[in-house]
This record gives sequence, structure tokens and C-alpha cells, in this order.
Amino acid sequence: MSAIYGTEWIRCPVCGNKTCSRIREDTILINYPLYCPKCKQETLVEVSRFEVTLIKEPDAQTQSR
Repeated sequence: MSAIYGTEWIRCPVCGNKTCSRIREDTILINYPLYCPKCKQETLVEVSRFEVTLIKEPDAQTQSR
């Protein structure tokens, strides 16, 4: 955690790199699409009290005709 203003960068759950998003201790994110500029992937996360939780999305179902 950064000492300045009590903020820290959200790290990508895939590669561990810092993303472009910052959070504070009182930040709450629900179903947040987090994009990582390094691995170019978007993951759905929830954040509460500096704890980032990865949300597993259900696999897409193919349409049958």
C-alpha cells in the first residue's frame, strides 16, 4: 500500500502487472471490467478494502439451430 493518500494500484489477476486503475481503502467495485495494458486482457473483478476478487464468468453457450 502506498503511504501517499492511502491508495494503491490494482494489479492484473492474470499477469500481476499494475493496471491503470487506482483504489483507496474505502473503494468498492462490483463487476468491474479491469483492463490490463500489458497482457491486453479484460477480467471481471470485485474490490473491497484493497482486496481484489476475480469473478469467474460462465462459458458462452453456442446457439443450436
